[in-house]
Amino acid sequence: MIENAATVEILNDLIEINNDRIEGYERAIKESTEENADLKPLFEHMIQESHECKMALATEVLVLKGETAEGTTNSGKIYRTWMKVKGTFTGHDRHSILADCEKGEDAAQAAYKTALADENLPHYLHDLVAQQQSKLKLSHDKVKMLRDMQQG
Repeated sequence: MIENAATVEILNDLIEINNDRIEGYERAIKESTEENADLKPLFEHMIQESHECKMALATEVLVLKGETAEGTTNSGKIYRTWMKVKGTFTGHDRHSILADCEKGEDAAQAAYKTALADENLPHYLHDLVAQQQSKLKLSHDKVKMLRDMQQG
């Protein structure tokens, strides 16, 4: 039973990170100006991506007879608060929005890396988490590429 509890905790941490990601991209859509309207489909895709990851993780939590996390991470809440304050001073230019999104993507990658390094994670779940990390890494790289294009 202890092993299941540790596994449920790992999966719930990833669910919370995906909740952070959903909230972060919803905020990015809301804060985007007309000139950044082309980013909206990308952000909507990333929201959908996190919903899919979250559902797969929640299914596994239920199989393990655990309770699925509903909220976001504390660090995610702190990050969103900082992003809100920063936006007041820096405006919502394309580079700033993408840089903030990349920071969120970095946090998601770190969470998945930590989960994959945990010895309590069973092999079959390790594969699921690795697949999700790989999918999210593609989104991270897309955001980073778009951000880097704004520096020129």
